[in-house]
Amino acid sequence: MNDPSIAGLTQLGQPTVQPASPEQAVLERVSAPHPGRQYLVRFTAPEFTSLCPITGQPDFAHLVIDYVPRDFIVESKSLKLYLTSFRNHGAFHEACSVQIATTLVERLDPVWLRIGAYWYPRGGIPIDVFWQTGAPPADVWIPAQDVPGYRGRG
Repeated sequence: MNDPSIAGLTQLGQPTVQPASPEQAVLERVSAPHPGRQYLVRFTAPEFTSLCPITGQPDFAHLVIDYVPRDFIVESKSLKLYLTSFRNHGAFHEACSVQIATTLVERLDPVWLRIGAYWYPRGGIPIDVFWQTGAPPADVWIPAQDVPGYRGRG
């Protein structure tokens, strides 16, 4: 395939080794298919995992990443590999959530980006982390993330 928008991709369509850490992962991007048009792209990762930096126990989250592209979109296989590279990464919920969002912002330079990280309880307390680059564009439909807060028995 001779599509110039995908030139230079190293992971899509290739056998790829899982990166051992977020620092080793490569987030790839392609040209946005509708330059100059504003629309929302959403990625949902309902089985995100990382490690507690103190105990080494696994932490689980449901991530929702929304962004309005400018010139680039993230290549989805590289995003999947990047997110799964956190499974052996020790960091607090807040650090993981904001690192994911700011790495995407640095790589894509989107018009707008937000992350909703809905973490499952640790020590009986769920921790949800929300971050965005600023006010969303007024003329873009941005649906609610609709991830219910954690509800235990009761």
